[in-house]
Amino acid sequence: MRPSGRKLDEMRTVTLETGFSKHAEGSCLIKVGDTHVLCNASLEERVPPWIRGTGKGWVTAEYGMLPRATNTRMGREAARGKQSGRTQEIQRLIGRSLRAVTDMEAMGELQVTLDCDVLQADGGTRTASITGAFVALHLAFQNAKERGLIETIPLVDHVAAVSCGLYKDTAVLDLDYIEDSAAEADTNFVLTGNKGIVEIQGTAEDYPFSEEQFMELMGLAKKGVLELVELQKKALNIG
Repeated sequence: MRPSGRKLDEMRTVTLETGFSKHAEGSCLIKVGDTHVLCNASLEERVPPWIRGTGKGWVTAEYGMLPRATNTRMGREAARGKQSGRTQEIQRLIGRSLRAVTDMEAMGELQVTLDCDVLQADGGTRTASITGAFVALHLAFQNAKERGLIETIPLVDHVAAVSCGLYKDTAVLDLDYIEDSAAEADTNFVLTGNKGIVEIQGTAEDYPFSEEQFMELMGLAKKGVLELVELQKKALNIG
């Protein structure tokens, strides 16, 4: 039934390549099918003015798509002089998702900025960004620990994200572009490794969907996120 031939609860092939960038304190190239996102973590020994002196740190994110990440060229937002509302919304989502599993007091007055750049898009760029950014963030904290800037890695759980939707009135996991563009409902789930809910975004495209359908989508999302968390652990060489 699915254009890709995948089962209803089957993710696309996911790979997480760490150490992709030479200069970043943490980096991860995540590939979710044909969606490829480079996530770089930059560690700085400073925090925004409104946090300075509190002993707490900060984690933030920026997001962007390269001009030929899609089938037609998009102009650079820098050339237009402003970010789109979509870009601002996604980078805030990434930042919120990562802060949800970070102990700001344990990281001290450090700031980590996650740059998530979409090299190629085929649906699910925001969810891939969150999943890959967590790996880059973990690596940046490892770097800080090795340098004696922090005593422990200040992460309380894993966080990952996946899309689910109703395609031909059937709940499916991990939408690619073909499915996303034709879905009757499109949802994004950001969950922790312990199945905690960080954020859920859901939209009915043609007609309202039921609570029963939502719970079916939630079940698929939990399965997908647990698979992603295991891939994160494997990429980071942690149990």
